[in-house]
Amino acid sequence: MAAKTVTPDAVSMLLANTCPDSSSDLPEIVVQVLDLKATGNKYMFTANDGKTKLKAMISSDMCSQVLSGAIQNLGLIRVLDYTVNVIPNKSDKYLIVTKCEPVSPALEIEIKSEESGSGILLKSKVEGGVNTEGPAAAGILLKPKQVVTKSANQILREHGNSAPAARMAMTRRVRPLVSLNPYQGNWTIKVSVTSKGNMRNYKNARGDGCVFNVELTDEDGTQIQATMFNNAARKFYDKFILGRVYYISKGTLKVANKQFKTVQNDYEMTLNENSEVEEVAGEASFVPETKFNFVQIDQLGPHVNKSELVDVIGIVKNVSSTMTIRRKSDNESIPKRDITIADDTKKTVVVSLWNELATTTGQELLDIVDKSPVVAIKSLKVGDFQGVSLSTIGKSVVLVNPVIPEAKNLRSWYDFEGKDAAMDSVGSGSSPTSNNGIRSVYTDRVLLSDITSNPSLGDGKPAFFSLRGHISFIKPDQAMWYRACKTCNKKVTESVGSGYLCDGCQKSDEQCSLRYIMVAKVSDASAETYISAFNQEAEKIIGCSADDLDNLKSQEGEVNPYQMTLKEATWAQHLFRVSVTPNEYNGEKRQRITVRAVVPVDFAAESRFLLEDLSKMRA
Repeated sequence: MAAKTVTPDAVSMLLANTCPDSSSDLPEIVVQVLDLKATGNKYMFTANDGKTKLKAMISSDMCSQVLSGAIQNLGLIRVLDYTVNVIPNKSDKYLIVTKCEPVSPALEIEIKSEESGSGILLKSKVEGGVNTEGPAAAGILLKPKQVVTKSANQILREHGNSAPAARMAMTRRVRPLVSLNPYQGNWTIKVSVTSKGNMRNYKNARGDGCVFNVELTDEDGTQIQATMFNNAARKFYDKFILGRVYYISKGTLKVANKQFKTVQNDYEMTLNENSEVEEVAGEASFVPETKFNFVQIDQLGPHVNKSELVDVIGIVKNVSSTMTIRRKSDNESIPKRDITIADDTKKTVVVSLWNELATTTGQELLDIVDKSPVVAIKSLKVGDFQGVSLSTIGKSVVLVNPVIPEAKNLRSWYDFEGKDAAMDSVGSGSSPTSNNGIRSVYTDRVLLSDITSNPSLGDGKPAFFSLRGHISFIKPDQAMWYRACKTCNKKVTESVGSGYLCDGCQKSDEQCSLRYIMVAKVSDASAETYISAFNQEAEKIIGCSADDLDNLKSQEGEVNPYQMTLKEATWAQHLFRVSVTPNEYNGEKRQRITVRAVVPVDFAAESRFLLEDLSKMRA
């Protein structure tokens, strides 16, 4: 038998030309496949030329040959088209095989180099104590295969009636996203739009501009974020349609900014007005399965005001009507809807749905809220409104009653236990021993004198503290509330004739609600000062709603129930979470101290807190 061979120095030839312009110019490259294994929907292997090895991957187009058994571990393949990709910040390089053909099925041995003439001979393994090396195990000499190539003009003449997208596919090499890097020049990718953001306007030192981004996914499931500014944004915003497939070329890549990247890719793409984007007609979208990394509601605290996004799943307890919020930057009206969800931690959180999610998915949830549907929401921003709150962004995904194990488990818990369980808001801050990261009333504890003696506190950015104090005075003749819209809680004015007009919702209503906006004096052992409290916190201080207090104010008798309610609220002790900012009134600089949370004093927990302080003082 003759010797079985691979191409001498095949790996060196691949590394010398990492991105060939045309497959017709490639020399004969035959390598052996080692360590072939599936990774997700791809196949990884090691390319071996007998002397050098290179990590490699077979593109999804060629996976069928692996499944059919044409390409086998220890077999030989002829590489017809490829890209060598450099892994950033590492010395590793990967061979991405985009086109190949099988040359030989699996051999019994791994090829190792032993130069003899022009070929590379096999050095066989010793199995069962029998040495198979020698002339009888030399193998068969492989002759280079004659590949018939055609020019681009020949291809175009043969396919003259093809669509533009098909002609682009024939004349340009379509590369997988994993093979792209900033050092490549001309490339074409075939991707599906799996997420599309809204057009956003911005202002900076260079003037006004607009920007939007899309998330692109190829057939291998690899994703990348593409961003377009100004002319490019206006050119491609209507062209990119969610779920459609496109050929894209003439873009640029750079290392992704970790602060803003939304997909798992080391690079991000920028398209300018000279980039080429062409839709592939009749092509099925490469929609990856939505994968969640759920965070339980009671564990949202560490994520408050952080850049990373979270996924949550919960039972819908309440759905508000749609309200309209006027954006300050451009005075544009944006629809918003709040939903309250709960999970098996027996905590609830408010999720704000914006734009289309508010009007479409939000309406769907409103229609079935009595059935307590399960929602799974991907990519939420965690804010500190009312302690902890969630908000959708442009890339958020909301699934109603998803068919996933987590939803099934949550539904089972709710039906058998949760619907009758008492629920608390995750942002209440009432647990002094919680480890969920929420700033509770036992964090940053100070005396009032520590705040009032430092007028520079909060200069540039609000400062937050916790304190324990008594409500020592509530001025009875102050304007303690305002008339508010029942939809958006903004201030309303009396309409001509009857009813109330809301500038925020741009509509009139026969009724309105009252919401607290009050000032009270708080005192502790070190000092006293005035604090501002809004509706939710003021209700905990007064002990009733603003509407109820207004009804008491209108009652007459020897004992004024309004005055008695305010008197009962004074000299009550509370734990407060407050923010401190500088304020100017009539030309005089003052501190504005605003209550963010009010919690009753738990004297057992307070005793433990004081004992811990004493232990620290002794240490």
